[in-house]
Amino acid sequence: MSEAEWSLQDAKNKFSAVVDAARNGQPQTVTKRGKPVVVVVAVEEYERLVHKKTKESASFVEHLLAMPKDDGDFEPVSLQLRDLEF
Repeated sequence: MSEAEWSLQDAKNKFSAVVDAARNGQPQTVTKRGKPVVVVVAVEEYERLVHKKTKESASFVEHLLAMPKDDGDFEPVSLQLRDLEF
């Protein structure tokens, strides 16, 4: 997949070409003052990326449920409390 780079002014002037290239599977990078600021991609690619991110991200509850369970193999630690004088 080839990626093209456009200055902001060129992207404005040739926006139709930017969109056509993105729709053909070629992400288009737009730069401002020589630095990349946005990438134009086809809707299908955007949806794939968003779906992938959502699919890979576990919810907080799923994260907690995935934690190892205490199977009783840990020996209890006996602690001796000390008296504090104030």
